[in-house]
Amino acid sequence: MAMQTTLKVKLSIFNFLQYYIWGAWYVSLGAYLVGVLKFSGQEVGAAYGAFAIGSMISPFFVGLIADRYFASEKLLAVLGIIGGAVMCVMPQVNTFGTFYPALILYCALYAPTLALGNSLALHHLADAKTDYPRIKLWSAIGWIGGSATLSLLKGEQSSIQWYLAGGVSILLGLFALALPHTPPKKVGANISLGELLGFDALALLKKRSFAIFILCMFLICIPLYFYFVMMGIYLTELKWTYPNLKMSLAQVSDVVFMFMLPVMLKKLGYKKTIFLGILAWVLRYLFLAGSVDFAGMSAALIFGAILLHGVCYDFLFIAGQLYVDDQANERMRGACQGFIAFILWGVGAFVGTMLAGKVLAMNAITDAAGQVTGHHWQQIWMTPALLAIGVLALFLIFFIEPPKKEHAATAAGLNP
Repeated sequence: MAMQTTLKVKLSIFNFLQYYIWGAWYVSLGAYLVGVLKFSGQEVGAAYGAFAIGSMISPFFVGLIADRYFASEKLLAVLGIIGGAVMCVMPQVNTFGTFYPALILYCALYAPTLALGNSLALHHLADAKTDYPRIKLWSAIGWIGGSATLSLLKGEQSSIQWYLAGGVSILLGLFALALPHTPPKKVGANISLGELLGFDALALLKKRSFAIFILCMFLICIPLYFYFVMMGIYLTELKWTYPNLKMSLAQVSDVVFMFMLPVMLKKLGYKKTIFLGILAWVLRYLFLAGSVDFAGMSAALIFGAILLHGVCYDFLFIAGQLYVDDQANERMRGACQGFIAFILWGVGAFVGTMLAGKVLAMNAITDAAGQVTGHHWQQIWMTPALLAIGVLALFLIFFIEPPKKEHAATAAGLNP
């Protein structure tokens, strides 16, 4: 019991630092690129897509290196320290041609830490279904810390964000060495090339319920990344003060609903919990679209959209990670966490951020000199709202009333 308590404290600190880094630059990136570097909408979308590229690299990295050759905690240390060094160089790159590849390099170093951290925690926790959400709530607190610190430093549109994220990344790398030793699981094993690269996780797609789950997760990622690309720009154009600090209320909501997640999973199961997560994304975008027309209620609707984040993120992403862990065996756990990262932060994020950038560029308002002076936000927010409604309909068709022959598979899968 004492060992588990110590473990949970260490994992909580690790999650706090890991998401402090992310919160210190990701939210403000759009405003920085538009306001300081004067990037176009499509360039902003591509820059956010850099994280997706890093996430697509992640499962190969985890499957090829972490599961085969190196202890997870040592690899986390190396990635954190090198990633921090790259972050500290970011203020020196000011053109898209240099900024974009530098950001891709950083994201390729950071993204694997998400899958590695999840795999390490799930490997050591005695009761993952209960303890994992409690630990992950510290990721929300970390994000609040990073966003609030940057906002209080008034660094949303300055290079402060890169130095802040870089310094904490180095600290994360050093702290990773205090995590429990987690040796590679496949050392000396007779494995195929596909298993070595993490492709063994694809075997789960033969199960209908899992395949539809992955399809829905991919599709909902497309509209949800509009929020991350657009929100900072939207609030900047509305001239909100301390936008990062106010947006960090999303993570306050995250903490609240993270406590509720174990209860929801026990009462509703994975299927209905994930349904609520998708529904929350529909409501979030309808609130934002409504905030454009209803000036008197604009702030209330925007805050409502921000505070929905706990349901949007926890009931979709965290519940999804736990579901994947339930489906995986010990041998493929790392590969499966890499695979879900590939879907959530990789392919889905890449398509979503690129589409968001295109929609942002299409709805730009320019002056006589061709300079962007604003955007048509009603059209922008309705686009992901309609996409999310489509995913919700797909989810209802395939999960709420599955064919009778699939009842047994569903009971074993998404509706325990």
